[in-house]
Amino acid sequence: MSFGKGCHLHLIDGSSFIFRAYHALPPLTRKSDGLPIGAVAGFCNMLQRYVEGNHGPDAPTHVAVIFDKGSHTFRNDLYDAYKANREAMPEDMRPQIPLTRDATRAFNIACEEIEGYEADDIIATLACQARDLGGRVTIISSDKDLMQLVGGGVEMLDAMKNRRIDVDGVREKFGVDPDRVVDVQALAGDSVDNIPGAPGIGIKTAALLINEFGSLDELLDRAEEIKQPKRRETLIGKRAQIEMSKRLVQLDCDTPLEFTLDDLEVRDPDPEVLLGFLTEMEFRTLSKRIAEALGREAPVIPEPAAQEVAEAAVPDWPAIDPASYERVGEMAALERWIAAIRAQGFVAIDTETTSLNEMQADLVGISLATAPGTACYIPLAHKGGAADDLFGSEDLAEGQVPMANALAALKPVLEDDAILKIGQNMKYDAKILAAHDIAIAPIDDTMLMSYALHAGEHGHGMDTLSERYLSHEPIPIKTLLGSGKSAITFDRVPVEEAVKYAAEDADITLRLWHVFKPQLHRARVTTVYETLERPLVPVLARMERHGVKVDRATLRAMSGKFAQKMGALEAEIHALAGRSFNVGSPKQLGEILFDEMGLDGGKKGKTGAWATGADVLEDLATEHELPARVLDWRQLSKLKSTYTDALQDHIDPETGRVHTSYVQTGANTGRLASTDPNLQNIPVRTEEGRRIREAFVAEEGNLLVSLDYSQIELRILAHVAQIDALKQAFRDGHDIHAMTASEMFNVPMDEMTPEVRRQAKAINFGVIYGISGFGLARNLRIPRSEAQGFIDRYFERFPGIKGYMDETVAFAREHGHVQTLFGRKIHTPEISAKGPRAGFARRAAINAPIQGTAADIIRRAMIRMPGAIADLPCRMLLQVHDELIFEVQEDAVDRVIGAVREVMQGAAHPAVHLDVPLVVDAGQGANWAEAH
Repeated sequence: MSFGKGCHLHLIDGSSFIFRAYHALPPLTRKSDGLPIGAVAGFCNMLQRYVEGNHGPDAPTHVAVIFDKGSHTFRNDLYDAYKANREAMPEDMRPQIPLTRDATRAFNIACEEIEGYEADDIIATLACQARDLGGRVTIISSDKDLMQLVGGGVEMLDAMKNRRIDVDGVREKFGVDPDRVVDVQALAGDSVDNIPGAPGIGIKTAALLINEFGSLDELLDRAEEIKQPKRRETLIGKRAQIEMSKRLVQLDCDTPLEFTLDDLEVRDPDPEVLLGFLTEMEFRTLSKRIAEALGREAPVIPEPAAQEVAEAAVPDWPAIDPASYERVGEMAALERWIAAIRAQGFVAIDTETTSLNEMQADLVGISLATAPGTACYIPLAHKGGAADDLFGSEDLAEGQVPMANALAALKPVLEDDAILKIGQNMKYDAKILAAHDIAIAPIDDTMLMSYALHAGEHGHGMDTLSERYLSHEPIPIKTLLGSGKSAITFDRVPVEEAVKYAAEDADITLRLWHVFKPQLHRARVTTVYETLERPLVPVLARMERHGVKVDRATLRAMSGKFAQKMGALEAEIHALAGRSFNVGSPKQLGEILFDEMGLDGGKKGKTGAWATGADVLEDLATEHELPARVLDWRQLSKLKSTYTDALQDHIDPETGRVHTSYVQTGANTGRLASTDPNLQNIPVRTEEGRRIREAFVAEEGNLLVSLDYSQIELRILAHVAQIDALKQAFRDGHDIHAMTASEMFNVPMDEMTPEVRRQAKAINFGVIYGISGFGLARNLRIPRSEAQGFIDRYFERFPGIKGYMDETVAFAREHGHVQTLFGRKIHTPEISAKGPRAGFARRAAINAPIQGTAADIIRRAMIRMPGAIADLPCRMLLQVHDELIFEVQEDAVDRVIGAVREVMQGAAHPAVHLDVPLVVDAGQGANWAEAH
């Protein structure tokens, strides 16, 4: 069909698709040869969603994916610094670029690129041609440069946000009509593409000037009329630079094309070609989905025998079929399931509830699976109202086993030591069942198995694991519950639909268990799982259920004081700025700092706004008081919103306590994370941050007791790097920071000043995290050269540290992981990457064995703790980094400290013998601040 009136052209910005795909997925490799394919997988999924979503009367008649070809274009000839500061392409992305072209052709979509021209220029040329012929154009991209083309039948679609950008959208973004966007861009410049523009003029000011004078040419010709001296001088003195900037940002609508619009007509894919490409890439899930859409048999994708992956066992299992699961609605059926469980000695179990908050959730049903494909759901508390009726009947739906009867029958099985209970995130289910007086044990947890096997490689949620290891996409919970204000709770889901969803979860969990269980031994992480992960689950569940008492009145008073201090700071900031503005607005702050005050060091982001992150303000704070005060204001604002205000909402109305939830898989190194609320990140370096701990209090007649490992990571570093001076200092009980300062700066210990010790402390801890001279300079507020000199001197004095770092990175590159002293593996998939990510991957690899070993030690202590304090009047409440907090009866404090300290200081033994002693500091008080 010839392109003309009535035709609709879709132009897809291929580069944006690729980069979104690359950053959206974890690093993936083709199992047969290790080829990186993560970006290709994401790109194919995006193309498939695009194809599926473009049918009907508004569907395109013509479509093309447009790519950049090479990095050198005519703009580099105009200005050799064009895009000079762009980051280098990640090494694992480079081989995927041609594969995305192959993928586009496999979908039978036109794939175009031209040497010497950017994709934007090709898009511009095609859009102009289509518009001139009377057709409509939709540019699928969020690139602001393409907004020059909007109007007259051309619009943009930001697929990420599903938002269309028309002329009004361009005005909202740039403050001018599309035909003047290039003028605004020429003035504002672009730090991303290294386009200089007019120094000191941003998007907002540029728009005001263009709207006042009508065009850039008119503005430059009449620049003498500008009243503000600095701006007038810039426009006159930088005219050539501004005009050159316009040539750089102006899209070329006359790019020479070797194809026509007619060549871009929409075509159906050839099933053989498309499925052949997907098979070659080894995309199992996508191959299956597309094969079904095309009415074809899914291709069989062989797995190399050497690979230890799930698919080796999958062919012997029946397909996952939610329609095949049983609804257990009477006791006789439940008794049959219980008999089957007792006969085989294991079962996968999952609970369905009304909330993710275990303390407030009501049990709705239980699902069981005894074999792949053999699963059931026991509905217990589904309501009789319609699924979409928030105010439906409170009566129970028919055909459900009475909850008391079902739980009474299941309790002996779930507590039977001879029957293994398998779950995904079993801590949640354990807490739900504990509320019904069921202590489920023993357990296996597929989430924790995956974590022991694959920490650092991918996430460990069930959907991720199912798609990755079973090639199956589970039923999304949103299809049952909905979202937003119209969302319902699970007890409102019709039982028939609940059976499919809930029993599928149990079935998938059991299959994952069959996959992971033998891999633990082959990967040599059985000990990690059996001694550090699995036994920690009941310990954490008990801590979370007990919670910690938080005094609402104290929090309320702190919120008021913080608000007052913030008000005083705002007044001070406004005085320093010379006018009032919204201190919480990064955009307004950037305009104050860089447009009005003219401070150096400003950088603009993709939106055209000045960057005002903490790193920027910390640098500026060394030369001006305003950014320093803004940092103070932000800190108070975060304390107020994140803690003193939000913690009040987390106080359980029934217990009066806060019940955080610990996440064992939250950090690759083995460190625990906590959520709802996050108690790991309460600041301790400022007085205000420390005061928040005053709100955590003991019940009457009790005290809070804190026991904290002293400098555990430095002690582990001294051991693993075999640094004799540090090891001896720890054995002798010396102040390690003072000793380091004395060694490095040749200052006698008895002449040590707090400032010198502070610098040594910053270096000690900074080195563990691979800090750079730039980072240390920022922390100490000293010149970068001086900071780098400190680091260089540190390595000269303690050469073992540099040796440890180099050896650890080399090990990571050779093996793809690093290890803790207890055998935990932390995978390092990006250790060979290039660019900024390489530095991060290297620092993470260096730190992981140290931080991970410290995390393993405190886990070992926590696992042993219930037995050590069983006969003492106390409870373990919280774990925060290297600290354990207990609630202790007042007359038993000394006994508890003695028992807990003994466990913590001996936690590494007998698995690991450290060359340095572990020391535990103890404190006590009516609140956490006093105890720590």
